[in-house]
This record gives sequence, C-alpha cells and structure tokens, in this order.
Amino acid sequence: MNTDSVVRAQPELEAEHAETIRATLPLVGAHIDEITTAFYRRLFGNHPELIRDLFNRGNQAQGSQQRALAASVAAYATYLVDPQLPHPAAMLSRIGHKHASLGITADQYQVVHDNLFAAIVEVLGADVVTEPVAAAWDRVYWLMADSLIDLEKQLYVSAGVEPGDVFRDAVVVERADDPAGAAIFAVESADSAAPFPEFLPGQYVSVGVRLPDGARQLRQYSLVNNPGDGKLAFAVKRVEPIAGCPAGEVSSWLHDNLAAGDHLEITLPFGDLTVDTTTTTPLVLISAGIGITPMLSALEYLAAHDSSRTILVLHADRTPHTHPLLDRMRALVGRLDSATLELWYQDEAGQARQGLLDLSAVDLPADADFYVCGADGFLDAVRVQLSAAGVSGERVHIEQFTPTDWRAGACPV
Repeated sequence: MNTDSVVRAQPELEAEHAETIRATLPLVGAHIDEITTAFYRRLFGNHPELIRDLFNRGNQAQGSQQRALAASVAAYATYLVDPQLPHPAAMLSRIGHKHASLGITADQYQVVHDNLFAAIVEVLGADVVTEPVAAAWDRVYWLMADSLIDLEKQLYVSAGVEPGDVFRDAVVVERADDPAGAAIFAVESADSAAPFPEFLPGQYVSVGVRLPDGARQLRQYSLVNNPGDGKLAFAVKRVEPIAGCPAGEVSSWLHDNLAAGDHLEITLPFGDLTVDTTTTTPLVLISAGIGITPMLSALEYLAAHDSSRTILVLHADRTPHTHPLLDRMRALVGRLDSATLELWYQDEAGQARQGLLDLSAVDLPADADFYVCGADGFLDAVRVQLSAAGVSGERVHIEQFTPTDWRAGACPV
C-alpha cells in the first residue's frame, strides 16, 4: 500500500514551541544517551513484561535500541524547527513498519511518553524542564507519535487485521541447512482457511520464541522466497551469544530446536524497503553476509516473472565457505538473461575478486535503483562509494538488521 501521504504530512509546531525547542535542542542532544538510559530503566522497572516479551534483549544489552529511539526523536525535533531539512519520511516509515511487525498499538505511546518525560526531568532537572520546555517537547513527541499511529493504523487496515493482531500460528513445512551455516525455514499458516498473504520482495516477518527462562523474544527475518508461492521462507544465521549479552539467543534457539512439523509464532509480512516490481529500471543488489536474504527474495520474484531488467548482483563475504546461500544466488542469477553476478571474498579469491567490495571496479548501470543490505560498517562503506560514483541518494535503498542510529545518517532520510 502507498503510505507516503501519511508519513509526508506536514506537521506544524507552534512558533512559541519552536523557539523553545531551538533553545533546548543542544542541551537535550548533549544528554540524550543519559535520558534514554534513564527512560528504559524506568520503562522496564514499571513494565517488566516489555523487556521479557516485546523488546529485543540483545539490542537493549548492546545499547542499539536506546540510540535508535533517542536519535529518532532528536531528528524529528530538528526537522520541526527547520522544515528546509529533508523530510524524515524514511525514518517514520521504517519505524512504522517495525512497530506494525511487533503489533504495537496506539495506547502504548502513552506509556512511552510518561516514562520518557519522567526521564527527561530526572536527567536535566526540574529547574531546566520548566512548564514551557515540557510543553514544547510534549508537542514534538505527540506530533511524531500521531504520525506513526496513523501510519500503523493504515498498515493494519491494509493487512486486513485489527490493530496489533498480526501474530499467527505457523507450521514449519521444510527446513534446509546451508553449508555456510544458515538454516532456511519455510512455513505455512496452521489455519488452512487463513493462508498467509502475498508479500513484496524485501519484506520481513517477526518470529517469536519462548526461551528457557520464560521470556518471549522477537526477531525480524527477511523473507527469501518468491512472494507468489504461498509460503513464507526465511533464513537464520546462527549468532553465538556473547558472554553477559543475550544477542543471538532467538537465532540460536531456532537453529537448535526448530524442525519440520513444529509450530512457530510468526507475524504477517511488513517492511517498506521493497523492490519496485512495476518498473524496468536497471537494478543493483549489493549485499554482504546474511544481508543476502532480501536480495534473494527480489531475485526469486524476478526469475519467476522472467524479468528482462538489467540486474547487477554484488556480494561480499570472507570466503566462499562463509557465503550463505551461494548456490541459490548463482542459480537465480543464471535464470535471468540480463543479470550479472560479481563476488568479492576477503580471504580467498577463487572465481571471485579478492579483497573488500570495490564499486570503482564495476560498471554501474546508469539510472539504476540500488538496494544495499549488510552489517553497519559495510553499509557505511558502500554509501561512501556510491556517493563517490555520483549515485543520487534518492536511488539508494538501505536495509540494516540492527536498530538505526538516525543521528549518524545510517539510512537516507
């Protein structure tokens, strides 16, 4: 569905509030990490069920979720006081789709508001957060929240569900273990009368698992199959938990416990970074590691529809042996008459280029659309290279698997 009109609606910040935000934005920005640390401490202290059953504990332990929230509010406030800046439409759309995939509902925004503003007063002090300051930041929060609530309502309507009712019982119909260490799970709806809807190439699902300590944790996985085959398939790379940090616990649980015939809690598909299937514009798919997954869904769709688009597939990995789903990628490219595959392996050349991905060594098609997915450092390097090659930011679409720090410009806004 087209939700662009919702996320691009022009919010209005009253003049007196804008003046206050301009004056206090540097102070809030300087203390924003402290504010969000205090916020999450309060939020989880008042609502322990949220860290147990909704928020990703790995992201929390690493601090990435805190930085994502802080950066999004700061970025939105900055735009409100300087509308000449790029509209934060991409940021709002990304957050809205993520919220929909977690079943977030409008009432939860009040819970966030109450704990966030208590944290602001705790960090900055009541003598700084005067009534006018509190009123101005309250206005910023609700302008952003209302935009997200409206977007999420439209996403739920488009999915044909009540707000938040996105989780479904699925049954695993196939498990395949890739030599590079990824497990591919194909699932169907456990209710044959309510099959999963068709999705768009590049979308993802949230998967929920009940861990041994009783926590129900959620993780998003990109879909890797052809949207028209009636199933949802996703690939999971095993991530070994770091001592004292629960990162990777959902992926490890799936690897160790899930087999064909098992049931799984899964959401309807969401995600806004989808490949436009209505155009013949050249397409460049750039990935590294498990970032290959959304690219496979695009290739599956294009191959199934005998696409004649010019397609350049670029992938970087450490070695051919660590390259997930390599055979599948090669087979899909082989089915497309106008597709080319270029590989870089950092530690081993073989039939690929040796070293890090280097776009200067590639003849990039003119006026192409670029889709990029991989680890944060890889995304930063590709963004720099694309800019150096003269590629417009409007043609670059970034997918990352960690929460986005919008202050650092991790995705174009």
